[in-house]
Amino acid sequence: MTILIAYDGSEDAKAAIAFAGPLLKGQRAVVLTVWERAVAVPVGLMMPVGQSAQEEEAMREAMARLAAEGAELARQAGLDATPRAEVHPAAVWSSIVEVADELDATLIVTGTRGLGGLTSLLVGSTANRVLHHADRPVLVVPAPKT
Repeated sequence: MTILIAYDGSEDAKAAIAFAGPLLKGQRAVVLTVWERAVAVPVGLMMPVGQSAQEEEAMREAMARLAAEGAELARQAGLDATPRAEVHPAAVWSSIVEVADELDATLIVTGTRGLGGLTSLLVGSTANRVLHHADRPVLVVPAPKT
């Protein structure tokens, strides 16, 4: 059994790991951080963002560190976790579904809201899209109460 955990560093993503860890203790998990290489423009369309090689490498390193942070949290929560960072040209949800398919993940775990900002407002929530496009079970953990 392999669990795929979507992780962006948000409090919701941390809450999802904290919930899933004890529930799925000892299971293999891949903690996925996705870098979306696009920005939203006012009419809701997506446009690729041009970046220099140095900027792209810096972003890759930052995403790898973020995935490693999430994997460490997952290990502390009781999972046998490894980090994975991906670059996707358009949509985070699509990358999550694709990686879940590649891994033949038994379950996808995600929080309800992440750090998507304007993109999430314009094109809908990542968790909602994963839930409706994945062909495997999805555990959506609600936001922690504040």
